[in-house]
Amino acid sequence: MAERGILTVVSGFSGAGKGTLMKELLRNYDGYALSISATTRSPREGEEHGREYFFLEREAFEELIETDRLLEHARYQDNYYGTPRDYVEEMLEQGFDVILEIEVQGGAQIREKVPDALLIFVTPPSAEELRRRLVSRGTETPEKIRGRLLRAEEEAEYMPLYDAILVNDDLDTCVRELHSLIRNAHMRSSSRAPFISQMKQELKELNQGGY
Repeated sequence: MAERGILTVVSGFSGAGKGTLMKELLRNYDGYALSISATTRSPREGEEHGREYFFLEREAFEELIETDRLLEHARYQDNYYGTPRDYVEEMLEQGFDVILEIEVQGGAQIREKVPDALLIFVTPPSAEELRRRLVSRGTETPEKIRGRLLRAEEEAEYMPLYDAILVNDDLDTCVRELHSLIRNAHMRSSSRAPFISQMKQELKELNQGGY
């Protein structure tokens, strides 16, 4: 039977490079799966149910909320977004380390519902570098950039909640460090509960056998 996977939450400022980091992690290492969120918004052109999102009717989504079958959820612009518990559990049981890229409020919900999840916050090396990256995109107005920086100031308040702060200065180094953090999490006692239980039982049987 495969070792149960680790649920890893990755949050961070807009412009920290989370998307690129996830893509490179999956390209360089096996055994990872990206969690798929559920949403009540309509699919955009080219999107497929079960690939980009699980597209649900509002009633179906609210039933997931009422039956506690979401690990976290939020409402943005009159649409729900959330992480289905069943999908994540299935992937973890298959031995995949599941990566969940979500906002800090969702990370706080995961911390309450899944205490042994690994929470990682991705950040540039400085606030000035964050501003530079947002500007260099060339896709947003100064007003939107200002809004993202104000939002980053709010998100920074959640940083102490996270198990690790990952500074994304050099991409290759950051990918290796992320992989190492997740592999090390497999060694935590909470993650090794089945092995601990097995060892305790074996020792009990050994001693009962009159060694």
